[in-house]
Amino acid sequence: MTTTRRTHTTRASYDTVAADYAELLRNELADKPLDRAMLAAFAEHVRAGGDGPVADLGCGPGRVTIHLEGLGLDAYGIDLSPEMVATARLAHPHLRFEVGTMTALDIKDEALAGALVWYSTVHTPLDELPVMFTEFHRALAPGGHLLIAFKVGDERVHLDHAYGHDLDLDVYRFPPQRIAELLGHAGLTEVARLVREADAREKTPQAFILARKPEADAEASSS
Repeated sequence: MTTTRRTHTTRASYDTVAADYAELLRNELADKPLDRAMLAAFAEHVRAGGDGPVADLGCGPGRVTIHLEGLGLDAYGIDLSPEMVATARLAHPHLRFEVGTMTALDIKDEALAGALVWYSTVHTPLDELPVMFTEFHRALAPGGHLLIAFKVGDERVHLDHAYGHDLDLDVYRFPPQRIAELLGHAGLTEVARLVREADAREKTPQAFILARKPEADAEASSS
């Protein structure tokens, strides 16, 4: 499947499921203490660095964006799906949500104190992730942090039905060490990693990697 077709089918699928997806996953974080712990650690690192805007990349209906706000972050969301963005704006009218793509973010260089990538890369094959990771590095300020969550494995699974609707989505599972390596190649230094076992509703372990853009990038750009 080409990148252009994948982008189209991903957008169309999430436009279709937006309302039901939002309802089904509204309280998903409530019984996931380890997931919340990684989000809390991410928020603490961002605040320690002096705050600044934090982009929830692939925000969907904004359920994690609002959680980030509750952790004291100046959070806003970006998503490929216009219907997801509309759903997020309706649910959280005081927050900012925009339509956009992670391969070409409409964000100025070094503008973000933090970036959250919460299962937002699951529809992108491994060999296309470096483009996104380079964009994340570009948008982060030196000292800024990124938290990425993803499904553990090394295969592609096709979904033709989910959230009560017919879909056309490929879901990719990634080896955590490989994701850490690709982040490193993009200039992001791993800070912490958590891999937890699948819960009753999941089919694979889940991974979370916290990474940081080194302050040295600021020195290099000014020399």
